[in-house]
Amino acid sequence: MITLLNNIELEEIRDDFPVLNQHVHGQHLIYFDNAATSQKPRQVIDAITDYYQRYNANVHRGIHALAERATREYELARQKVARFIHAESPEQIIFTSGATAGINLVAQSWARTNLRPGDEILLTWMEHHSNTVPWYQVAAQTGAVITRIELNADGILAVPEIGPRTKLVAVTHASNVLGTINPVRELADAAHKVGAVILVDGAQSLPHLPIDVQALDCDFLVFSGHKMLGPTGSGALYGKRHLLEAMPPFLGGGEMIREVTPTGFTCNDLPYKFEAGTPAIAEAIGLGAAVDYLQRIGMEKIRRHEIEITQYAMDRLCEFVEVIIYGPLKAEQRSGLVAFTFSDIHPHDLATFFDQHGIAIRAGHHCAMPLHKKLRLAATARASFYLYNTRDEIDTFIAALAAAKKFFGACPTGRALGF
Repeated sequence: MITLLNNIELEEIRDDFPVLNQHVHGQHLIYFDNAATSQKPRQVIDAITDYYQRYNANVHRGIHALAERATREYELARQKVARFIHAESPEQIIFTSGATAGINLVAQSWARTNLRPGDEILLTWMEHHSNTVPWYQVAAQTGAVITRIELNADGILAVPEIGPRTKLVAVTHASNVLGTINPVRELADAAHKVGAVILVDGAQSLPHLPIDVQALDCDFLVFSGHKMLGPTGSGALYGKRHLLEAMPPFLGGGEMIREVTPTGFTCNDLPYKFEAGTPAIAEAIGLGAAVDYLQRIGMEKIRRHEIEITQYAMDRLCEFVEVIIYGPLKAEQRSGLVAFTFSDIHPHDLATFFDQHGIAIRAGHHCAMPLHKKLRLAATARASFYLYNTRDEIDTFIAALAAAKKFFGACPTGRALGF
């Protein structure tokens, strides 16, 4: 039976995160900026330190003891990631510096090879810039055109009929603004009916939801390690084997080479074909440790915990008539974040006020300018939660919001909820 994290488990989890045990501006730190990056447990920090202190060496090249251990641990991390997302084989996991690098790899390898003038790239209005700008670049390079899937009034995708011109669907699994969890399998089925390929941006879903790439039937999936307890500069691209094998390498040099002749070269096998140069070894090992940590707790339990605290946060925010929440109002339909506005207070001012109370939130367009323009907003405030956050922290956050109302003299702007 899957249950919520209890108080004892939460205390034990929080003890694993050194950064949480500090004061900011004289207040105990409350970290609600997890959608930007998560904090790191000691187990991840120790794994990275252990690599540098005990077996720092390059991978795949040396035959001495340190190199062999480094290679073993690096490839073990790849196996952990493959199991974590239920990939068929570790060879389908390409280590990258994050989701952005993975998307650009697909854009400059698969898309530039396969797209022709007039072909359609289908995006949504809720995409992060990292899943937008690379396709603008590809459209300029290939003559492809970009269209967008519309949103329903509650911020949920209206799954369209995909036509024969569509060759690529690139969609976020969970919005970093609306929180909306998108129907990836439905979109994959619709894309595959017309022979299109689907890329899923899992940066906001992989840290929070159980993911099975085979069940989703996505052709590509990218994610960033730093949002799921792992180090910065870590992440991966998953791809279906037949697509990866047909794709030309994006970068040249190092481990992606099988043989170099006076007139040319041949590529290495998967996954090394796409891992040119010395990889981020410590980062990959740290990512493997993050996967171990998440699996020890259980992704289903983490998901239930986030649903509970996210719904609690939205319910408490709704106590203020000045608050507008964007996205679905049911926590089951969203990831663990809430973007909102508060009267006519600029979100940057609100975030600064929260910071003075020791509470870290995000304010701005969250690298989703097209969505904010569609909402006719310059910015929103965003509180995003993770496995170590508590209801007590949300209560403190709400108390600070009440203090902000008094400080700024906020006036009601009329009740408006949802998208």
